Amino acid sequence: MHASAPRILRAADGPVMGDPAGVRDRFMVDGDDAGGRFALVQHLFAPRSLAAPLHRHHREDEYMYVVYGRVGAVLGDDEVVGEPGDLIFKPRDQWHTFWNAGDGPAAVLELISPAGLEQFFRRLDGLSEPPTPEQLAEMATPFDCDADPEGTQRIIERHGLTF
Repeated sequence: MHASAPRILRAADGPVMGDPAGVRDRFMVDGDDAGGRFALVQHLFAPRSLAAPLHRHHREDEYMYVVYGRVGAVLGDDEVVGEPGDLIFKPRDQWHTFWNAGDGPAAVLELISPAGLEQFFRRLDGLSEPPTPEQLAEMATPFDCDADPEGTQRIIERHGLTF
């Protein structure tokens, strides 16, 4: 892969996909743009929305910078809440998920390294209707990613989230 030419991504640029009542993804830097080294996705959350099922991936580390709002996350056996300016690190092979922990909108910038997992987000965003937890787990397999539908449901119930 080769990196693309230098460019500026303006505030209104980058495709935005997803459910306005849940989580939308703004694709800022794809892996192809960065020679596969990383991808950058902005997640835009409606209040109390879960961004992803409880999952773990075996190839990528994720770094999530909270731009605004409050973002909750399960990281292994711990739960944390990030505020604007906080960075939440989600290393590969660790079970995790994240959500808008507030009653207003929230946004994060997520750096994925190496790139590749952003294509899973694109695949999810392209669906005509939300997948069942079992379908989601099956869709994650080619990305070397495991999902836990039962654990996801417990988090949804505990925090009063939508997914």
